[in-house]
Amino acid sequence: MTEDPRVQELITLKTIAETMNQSNDITLMLNTVLEKLLELTGLSAGWIFLSDQTGEFECVADLHLPPGLLYADKMPMRCGPCWCLDRFWSGRLNKAVNILNCKRIENAEEYSWGDTMGITHHATVPLRSGDRQFGVLNVGFPGKEHFSNDELSLLQAVAFQIGSAIDRMRLYAAEQRRAHQFARLGEFSRALGAAAGSTAEPERLTALIVTLIKEHLDWPFAAILESTPGGSFILRAIHGNEQTAKPNTQFTLPDNHWLRKVVRDRQISAAAPDERARLADIEGFQGLLPAALTSVQAAPISLISAPSGGILIVGSELSRQRDCISSADGEVLEALAEHIAIALDGSLLELNRRELALLEERNRLARDLHDSVSQMLFSLSMTAKGVESLLTNNQQKAALSSVRDIQSLSKDAQKEMRSLIMQLRPIGLEAGLLTALQKYGERLELTVRTQAAGIRELPRHVEEGLWRIGQEALNNVHKHAGVAEVEVTLVLNSSTAVLRVSDKGRGITQKRRLAAASTSIGLSSMKERTEALGGQITITSKSRSGTTIEVFIPLPPK
Repeated sequence: MTEDPRVQELITLKTIAETMNQSNDITLMLNTVLEKLLELTGLSAGWIFLSDQTGEFECVADLHLPPGLLYADKMPMRCGPCWCLDRFWSGRLNKAVNILNCKRIENAEEYSWGDTMGITHHATVPLRSGDRQFGVLNVGFPGKEHFSNDELSLLQAVAFQIGSAIDRMRLYAAEQRRAHQFARLGEFSRALGAAAGSTAEPERLTALIVTLIKEHLDWPFAAILESTPGGSFILRAIHGNEQTAKPNTQFTLPDNHWLRKVVRDRQISAAAPDERARLADIEGFQGLLPAALTSVQAAPISLISAPSGGILIVGSELSRQRDCISSADGEVLEALAEHIAIALDGSLLELNRRELALLEERNRLARDLHDSVSQMLFSLSMTAKGVESLLTNNQQKAALSSVRDIQSLSKDAQKEMRSLIMQLRPIGLEAGLLTALQKYGERLELTVRTQAAGIRELPRHVEEGLWRIGQEALNNVHKHAGVAEVEVTLVLNSSTAVLRVSDKGRGITQKRRLAAASTSIGLSSMKERTEALGGQITITSKSRSGTTIEVFIPLPPK
């Protein structure tokens, strides 16, 4: 210290304040401030640890460390606790103090890591801003075993300045990251919406979700757990180390496990270092949990379809000390869990709707069988009985006519059965949707003219849905239009598939069409299938002017 400590103190504080306003990067600022502090105070070495109350720490700045502390790429500064950090973690370091000796220096001497340049002691100052504590500042000088009150007061004032600067920079970094993460969350939401439209299976959707988290957010690790009513968990999907898996492994956790608290309290929770390490013991996590994770957080997924809910776990490789991600990521994580819950609930509802549509389809086919094939078979039975009677009475000519009726009825029954079988099993789609509809129309004795615009591959469920809708439309032409010609058009682009079925038949009036919409199983079936695919259907028809059915289906990105 100089001979005029008051003047030197003012110069030091002024210089430090000017230095801290030159950068928003914490590491750069701390190294620059440490250099200025040692230069102005005449001390020879210093280092700064940033730490929280979890027992983790990071040496983010150091200057003129003796060789003994530089051993093995500064291993003594990265590993193991020391007396100053122990006091900091236990809450006993509230102001600048003299440390009698330095444990890291003692270790360097004991294990012959290198020369300590005569430094045996250092002063330790907590870095804080209000109630928030960020770490410790250590400074030393060869042969110096004691710091005066004036020296400690100056170091304390500098530490307050550093703490305020760290607080400001962390708040700024948190706001920057929050804005960045919410922007990425918007991208994730759009990608998830497109993905949810192309798959209704929850198992596939959960695997897609954890992959999208890696692609659109700064979390290289993500996992989705399902909480069962019995209290156990099922690992549905996990992404880590550039791999995605669907283990579907079931496991139990102790009552005091932090993940149980997430489910019980319905709140976001961060894993302590030991809890983070124990995740690797869970079946299904092995090999997929990155070793470099510095932060793991979990958020509850509240599902309407599953009261027990689930858990979203994400992991970050960013340093919490330098980037202050906890608060910013927590808000994004909470919003992300809500997006995922909506997507999974929608997926389960879509599955239920498809099951209901299948049930309705079975009921319709049962009615069709009863109204057509069953009646034909009954007529066959009665006609055959009449033939038996005629033959008994030697009325061969009348019997021959009845036999011909039997043949005709059997052909009609066979034709009707083939039509119903085609509706159950879409044979011919491998040749393309338009070709399949054209062949189906030919079986109905219709001349189908097809037209296509645009080329792209349709998702299987979209193609099958359009096939069913087109089938029903052709059936309506066959039964009601009174014409033998129909035009089928398929228009494809990057985001939409449009199927149009037009005829120039009888058509129907607006009044009759509105009445049919509530009673016609065929029209209801087309509408339900279209809505199940997230699309819209329009029916344009005029009496004696024909009918056009147009279906718009959104397509996921290629």
